[in-house]
Amino acid sequence: MADTIAETVDLLYTIDQEHLTPDQQIALGAAMATLAQAERLEQINERLRGIHQVLNTWALKATVDGGR
Repeated sequence: MADTIAETVDLLYTIDQEHLTPDQQIALGAAMATLAQAERLEQINERLRGIHQVLNTWALKATVDGGR
């Protein structure tokens, strides 16, 4: 997903905003806001993956330690 976000950022910043109609400017602003939200969600998702790995490690250790 991160590659898609980066590609979208590149695409959005290549748009010549001076030649957009007001409706297109509004749509571009909405697209940029949505993109910022997607980037934030991706950051949250990465943190959750890290937490998930830690919890899995703890659960595995508890299982191994409990079997001794």
